[in-house]
Amino acid sequence: MTSLSLGAVAIGRNEGERLKACLRSLVPACDRVVYVDSGSTDGSVAFARALGVTVVELDMNTPFTAARARNAGFDALLAQGPLDLVQFVDGDCTVVPGWLEAGAAALQDDPGLGLVTGWRSEIEPDASVYNAMFEVDWHRPAGPIRTCGGDMMVRTQAFRQAGGFDPTVIAAEDDEFCLRLGAAGWRLERLPLPMTRHDAAMTSFAPWWRRTIRDGHGFAQVGRMHPDHFRRERLRAWVYGLVLPLLFLAGLFLAPWVSVAVLAVYALSWLRTARNLKRAGLQSAMAARQALLLTISKIPNVIGMLTYHNRRRTGGDMQIIEYK
Repeated sequence: MTSLSLGAVAIGRNEGERLKACLRSLVPACDRVVYVDSGSTDGSVAFARALGVTVVELDMNTPFTAARARNAGFDALLAQGPLDLVQFVDGDCTVVPGWLEAGAAALQDDPGLGLVTGWRSEIEPDASVYNAMFEVDWHRPAGPIRTCGGDMMVRTQAFRQAGGFDPTVIAAEDDEFCLRLGAAGWRLERLPLPMTRHDAAMTSFAPWWRRTIRDGHGFAQVGRMHPDHFRRERLRAWVYGLVLPLLFLAGLFLAPWVSVAVLAVYALSWLRTARNLKRAGLQSAMAARQALLLTISKIPNVIGMLTYHNRRRTGGDMQIIEYK
């Protein structure tokens, strides 16, 4: 049986050494590679070209989204000739040796599979509580899935049939694409294999807060497009990020016991989350810190959700919410 041909699309901006590691992990195992740059000033474009990688430099006069960048990379790959498969990867990730071959083999063995993904892990999970949270979030159960993150290997036929990524979606664009892929009749699977190593390099509260706002924007935007998706996340955000804070403030003026009750609800939520994280294998101190951040994350989630609804109401551009 003839092996399926494989190309790769990496996207990024000012990723520096992380991009170098990313591209070096792709070039030896792919028929061709495209790097889509969104205004780097760190020499990323020159390095990619020196490595023999095709570079697409996005026009930054048009609002940037990761979805737009991935579509541009896909088009540039296929403009050079047909390919059976495309691996998408973010420029701050390094592909684990053996993944590309394993992913391609799974898609070759099962013509009904439209997409495969694997496990992403953090390069330095102990560098900060934020990195540690990513490490927990990345490791999802293997098997059939509905959605996955942006590191994915997709059959080109399936990509085209689903219509590619929606460039107007600024966050959770990977979820949105996967839902359309499944609706088009393709199956998606997470293989029980390491796929990429991610370098979040997040060491302070501010970028985590901005990223969590972006998550909320994704909950609202993708949730409006696919009402059953992110339903629980939206409900929890409205309750814990808006209703309870408003009740707390009202209680300060009208009935102090209400404010005390709200604090008790938050405390119970924190304790329950910390207990679940400990059961998942985290040490007590780390579980407590992550639980605190997860408890307050509903507030920036609501800010992101309200940002989306305001943009939609006023006709504003769906511009990406930067956190790096």
